[in-house]
Amino acid sequence: MDCGWSWFGSSPRLEQKISMKRIKTIFKTPIFYLVLILAFAFLVRLYKINSPLADWHSWRQADTASVTREYVEHGVSILFPKYHDISSIQSGIFNPKGYRFVEFPLFNVIHASLVFMLPQVSFEALGRLVSIISSLFSILFIYMLGKRFIGNWGGVFSAFFFAFIPYNIYFTRVILPEPLATSLGLLSLVFFVYFFDRERFYFLYLSALAMSVAILVKPFVAFFGMPMIYLLFSKYSVKEIIKNGKLTIRLFIFLDIIFLPFFLWRAWIFQFPEGIPFYTWMFNGDHIRFRPAFWRWIFYERLGKLILAAWGLPLFILGTSWVKKGNYFIQSFLFGTVLYVTVVATANVRHDYYQTFCIPAISLACGAGALYLVKAENLSKVISRIILVFSIVMMLFVGFYGIKDDYNINHPEIIAAGEAVDQLTPKNSLVIAPYNGDTAFLYQTHRWGWPAVDSDFNTLIKEGADYYATVTPNDADSIYIKNHYKVIKDAGIYFIADLNEPIAK
Repeated sequence: MDCGWSWFGSSPRLEQKISMKRIKTIFKTPIFYLVLILAFAFLVRLYKINSPLADWHSWRQADTASVTREYVEHGVSILFPKYHDISSIQSGIFNPKGYRFVEFPLFNVIHASLVFMLPQVSFEALGRLVSIISSLFSILFIYMLGKRFIGNWGGVFSAFFFAFIPYNIYFTRVILPEPLATSLGLLSLVFFVYFFDRERFYFLYLSALAMSVAILVKPFVAFFGMPMIYLLFSKYSVKEIIKNGKLTIRLFIFLDIIFLPFFLWRAWIFQFPEGIPFYTWMFNGDHIRFRPAFWRWIFYERLGKLILAAWGLPLFILGTSWVKKGNYFIQSFLFGTVLYVTVVATANVRHDYYQTFCIPAISLACGAGALYLVKAENLSKVISRIILVFSIVMMLFVGFYGIKDDYNINHPEIIAAGEAVDQLTPKNSLVIAPYNGDTAFLYQTHRWGWPAVDSDFNTLIKEGADYYATVTPNDADSIYIKNHYKVIKDAGIYFIADLNEPIAK
């Protein structure tokens, strides 16, 4: 007879109650929701992971992927990254060796390593996977920062926004170094917070090491240092730093670790000016900073519409004004973000991928705003939570509607023409593939060459151009080539001409 009791252990009914209690406890823990966020964040970033590199900002992605391709085909040389564009367009100097000196090529080394280890997986998918994995670490670091400065559930909300803002989903699965740099910058910030809380100086040096690598990958991550400055001076006064010799020395070591490798890298690459693209335009090349168009593009078009899709703005504003126990960590992070878009004004106005460095601070602010609505004592909990859920759902829905076209391949003809070039021309041939200076078409050919006609054809042929491929067969240059050189394939939407075989007149 079952009396609901056993001399040798608990009854099945009691075990079931205990199990249900444990399950309910798990469902109530922030870690459970963080794991869910990480899992779904990974899944949504797999959308079109094998898509050819011809989607939004393919020109910039092609430049990055091309360096990796050179590593895969000719061996990894960290100090001499090369790519497929030998024209003078990027630097103003003919670049016959294809040098590509922009960011330190850590992303490309990781990407190439994955290609060597997983040759059965597509090249593009592995490149995107580097960014996706980086973004998952960023979600974890955002959670840790949110948990520390907002609270457990504030960390969960912040991680959620970083994971699922549609803009950020797209730009953390691209073949670009920004997601990797963001992850390293956030890791540096987490280590610095550990130093702030525990006063263990090895955390300070770990923070410096992570930030050093992040800045090598993408120098703009340096603006993540603003909350570090805030934390430092909230812990130590200027007088205390000056009087405490050991602290002063350690802070100098901290700065040396961060910036010395970057300055050494810059000193190295300045020996190869043909491989350094124009970059001064990024800061204020068109004098747009603080003009009405600047405010419109940065705060209305990008922050308001593209990133937060209008419906996330109330959460962002609430979070910006939210302060816990006199701590202004989020505000200092946002200040660093505003400083970044102000200093790098022209690039942030012209190109939307530059705002990827703004997302961590925005996510923390939205996380704080969401937590405020959940805990607001002067509001109806039912109404405030309905508002929260509705705002988030609308932000995600409208945001995806605004970003969904970025996944599209609007010009499949560059892929078809690129495949034809790869099939019909020798591997070592140089190709002119004009696409308004956009290297995405040239990348599809698997050949080095020119993404635009940057000189007269006689000069380009003397520099080694072997073939001309075009997806605009009716423009003036294409008509000239068709009338003067042998066409080896004409598919209507594109044609390929052999520049070594002029037509006899």
